Amino acid sequence: MLKEGTVAPDFTLTDDQGDQVTLSSFRGKKVVLYFYPKDNTSGCTTEACGFRDSHAKILAKGAVVLGVSPDSIESHQGFKLKFALPFHLLSDPDHTVAELYGVWGEKKMYGNTYFGILRTTFIIDEQGKIAKVFEKVKPEGHDAEVLAAL
Repeated sequence: MLKEGTVAPDFTLTDDQGDQVTLSSFRGKKVVLYFYPKDNTSGCTTEACGFRDSHAKILAKGAVVLGVSPDSIESHQGFKLKFALPFHLLSDPDHTVAELYGVWGEKKMYGNTYFGILRTTFIIDEQGKIAKVFEKVKPEGHDAEVLAAL
């Protein structure tokens, strides 16, 4: 897991519209980079809708929101449309960026062990350094935590 004060690794991923999005293109703005497991699941929907509902306040603090999951571009398109999400959803199907950020790891559910996204949010400052890391994020109210940190 990357630590606060380190430079956020640059990456380029495809967003829900099929466009290439590069992290370093947001230099000069704060970035809320949140990794989530799966579109259209209860926790991920709660988290995304929280960011949607706080989006104007996040923008007012000079920040943009980028959501990253292993889901396909098509899945992201449906998720974004269904919940009117006003920010980029980035597709990381081979979890390269998740691994780069240290958020791809072992999980357990119903007695099964598997690998997946460890729900984590990074706030990246205007110079591209990680200003804050939220690990083991609880989806409910996470947007308020992020706003307080911005």
